[in-house]
Amino acid sequence: MSNSSSITHFLLLPFADTRELQLWHFWLILGIPLAALLGNSLIITSTACGQHLHTPRYFFLLNLSLLDLGCISTMVPKSMANSLWDTRDISYTACAAQIFFFSFLFSSEYSLLTIMSYDCYVAICKPLHYGSLLGSRACVHMAAAAWGTGFLYALLHTASAFSLPLCGGNAVEQFFCGIPHILKLSRSHSYLREVGLLVLSCLLALGCFVFIVGSYVQIFRAVLSVPSEQGRHKAFSMCLPHLAVVSLFVRSGSFAYLKLSSFSSPSLDLVVSVRYSVVPPVVNPLIYSLRNQELKDAVRKLVTGCVSAAIHCLLSSAMGSQCRS
Repeated sequence: MSNSSSITHFLLLPFADTRELQLWHFWLILGIPLAALLGNSLIITSTACGQHLHTPRYFFLLNLSLLDLGCISTMVPKSMANSLWDTRDISYTACAAQIFFFSFLFSSEYSLLTIMSYDCYVAICKPLHYGSLLGSRACVHMAAAAWGTGFLYALLHTASAFSLPLCGGNAVEQFFCGIPHILKLSRSHSYLREVGLLVLSCLLALGCFVFIVGSYVQIFRAVLSVPSEQGRHKAFSMCLPHLAVVSLFVRSGSFAYLKLSSFSSPSLDLVVSVRYSVVPPVVNPLIYSLRNQELKDAVRKLVTGCVSAAIHCLLSSAMGSQCRS
């Protein structure tokens, strides 16, 4: 019987059983982190370089993009490497690190989405107090609180999960390490301690969800009372992207962790996990840029400037070569 002291590695769930399908999955999944890297990097760079985007709304969006990049960088590279090299192994330390960073980034993102709902509420319902309630120092403190809360959450859960005796083998029924999958490997009654922490976390998450719902109830009431159609359109354009991101985040995560075990299967678990851990970092930049003309203009200006600089560099190099010849 194995325990946590004798386990040196875990076995992850492969994407496919045959070598050919594994290679196909590698090339298919390769596009996902590249798309997430491109979209979120454009938002980060455009927000940081655009002086007119130095507002609380875009400051929080920059932090959200950083978290999205971290999430997909934590989960996808190891599964891609396993598919490429035809292996399932992940070391004990790497598994613990994967759980810590994903828990840290995932919980920080949820906290940040809660803060962003407050930003929308103040912008729509209390516009005259926006500058005083969401000054630069207050925004930095809120973002730091989101990151700090995620760090403490991840540290507590990772330490608790890996302090349990693991007597159920080392096969993780998922393409990445997660706390629920580690708990399945523990057959000790001490796992109830970690379950208690998860219940407490669910209650805190429910509190954030109630806060988000309450904020949007007030937002919609305020927007519907705006007499001009243009004003209502502007208000909805400001808040609907955030609402769409929250909806995707909550629905994906809830279905992944609250689905009935009778409907569970390795293939279904794989699809659900990809949906809540991989899809949001790719889709979020699209959601925020589709209805945001300011952001689209900033991205277009950034891309145009980069292309112009590259062309100028190439032409300069070509002219220099002709002069030397």
